Amino acid sequence: MTNSKLITLNDGNSIPSFGFGTYKLTGSEGQKAMEFALQNGYRLIDTASIYQNEVEVGNAIKNSGISRDEIFVTSKVWRSDLGFEATLKACEESLNRLQLDYLDLYLIHWPANSKHFPNWKELNAETWRALEELQQQGKVKSIGVSNFLVEHLSELLKTAKTKPTVNQIEFHPGYWQEDTTAFCKENDIVVEAWSPIARGEALSKDVITQLAEKYDKTPAQIVFRWIMDQQIIPIPKSQTEHRILENKDVFDFNLTEEEINKMKSIPEFGFSGYHPNTWSL
Repeated sequence: MTNSKLITLNDGNSIPSFGFGTYKLTGSEGQKAMEFALQNGYRLIDTASIYQNEVEVGNAIKNSGISRDEIFVTSKVWRSDLGFEATLKACEESLNRLQLDYLDLYLIHWPANSKHFPNWKELNAETWRALEELQQQGKVKSIGVSNFLVEHLSELLKTAKTKPTVNQIEFHPGYWQEDTTAFCKENDIVVEAWSPIARGEALSKDVITQLAEKYDKTPAQIVFRWIMDQQIIPIPKSQTEHRILENKDVFDFNLTEEEINKMKSIPEFGFSGYHPNTWSL
């Protein structure tokens, strides 16, 4: 795995410790950025049906010249497709758009919540049952969730035959969801971090800029290292070639425990506003 280490999931499969996010990367320019990332060492590529770029991701994989079995591909079922049959169909459609025979990881993008679904527990359970079926069929190697809080995970674990391998959540300095992160670690569920630099807001924080100067790194690299030093996988997105290269240059240093805790203590900021229990239809 080029310029990356592997993390073993609770199902025995391995996932790269650093990923490439594709949210808002669409069209020819988006595809070009994906191809560049793959050709320059990235091996985890993260997409979702709602991103409307699975075709571009599939094309980038084909055009990259990288063997399929070296690339870890994640996609997600959107909240309008929750439920057993709808999820099976959504996965098939994602595979067709991606031009792939299987996904390395398939996630429930957002949990059903009590605001919109009186039967939210059952709906999440049925969606999860579909993911378990897809895994049995060999269409998906690993299965997981995204944006699940402790309450959603606790309910899911009551009926799940297979434990989620991953929970992808908003995670960055100023908003790192301590309770959910701790629950995942206690249950051997790997956390992935979306919006790892808080849409750029983290880059001007004094603690981070001072560490960047100390280690001769960019503020973004400090944030990614902070995430990785907590055994969490950052999945930053960029369309700019020099930033794509720069982002992953984080394997030659580590932060001290004191520095990690200092960054943890940064007052809350940067929350996207997307909350699992309050999203609107």
